[in-house]
Amino acid sequence: MPIISPHGLRPINQREFAELDYLVMRIAFESQNELGRLCEESIYQNDLVARLKEAGLEAATEVGVTVTHGDFAKTYLPDLIVANAGIYELKTALALAGSHEAQLLNYLFLCGAHHGKLINFRPAQVESRFVNATLTHPERRQFSVDMKAWQEHDQTDRFFRENLLDLLNDWGCWLNLELYTEALIHFAGGEDQVVQRLPLTRGRASLGTQCFHMLNPETAFRVTALTESTSQYEHHLRAMLRLSPLRTLQWVNLRRHEIQLVSLTR
Repeated sequence: MPIISPHGLRPINQREFAELDYLVMRIAFESQNELGRLCEESIYQNDLVARLKEAGLEAATEVGVTVTHGDFAKTYLPDLIVANAGIYELKTALALAGSHEAQLLNYLFLCGAHHGKLINFRPAQVESRFVNATLTHPERRQFSVDMKAWQEHDQTDRFFRENLLDLLNDWGCWLNLELYTEALIHFAGGEDQVVQRLPLTRGRASLGTQCFHMLNPETAFRVTALTESTSQYEHHLRAMLRLSPLRTLQWVNLRRHEIQLVSLTR
């Protein structure tokens, strides 16, 4: 199986999760009231686990969720799983952000769960946010591919496209963007070969070096997950391409159920 999630994780509906969460949040408030709001994340995690177990609730920390494809593998460690059902991600940030929500959503998709929650201990009062995953694994594998602006100059480009589509057919869409990028780097030759810094120049002025993900000496790739302002982003990609020694930048935009493949050429 491409995704190995925690054994015994049971699916629960929204009402059941709300009942469980009522107990978890009561204990989270008790934890912050006694520990204050300046401790590190691991301190709150350990205290929360201890209090949950004292209340008779099973609690497990950093249970590995492994994603594989061919000889690529990456393991994620959700912060807290309560009663083999509720997935929680703990933070000590000034405020919860969209990136935190995306991280938890990634865990929910990987575990096949539908409901989770972010808990932030740093604000004066515990901050929390529900995160719900409405798509099933089969639904995440339903996507279309727009290749109207795609060009393949050699076998490297074809191999890259085939690897990308194999990953999406295997894992589905909507997962963490860095996961797809790491896998594509792996299959393109590994970080030592793929991740390179190239010089950028404007006329005769040397501007320094920029990090690119290389498919070959003349071609790089970039993966994004934009749902809007793609034309503006393309404009900026073309500006950077003109400054570089590259011939082509292969751009993949994972736009939820639509995969956009665009070849930008000098």
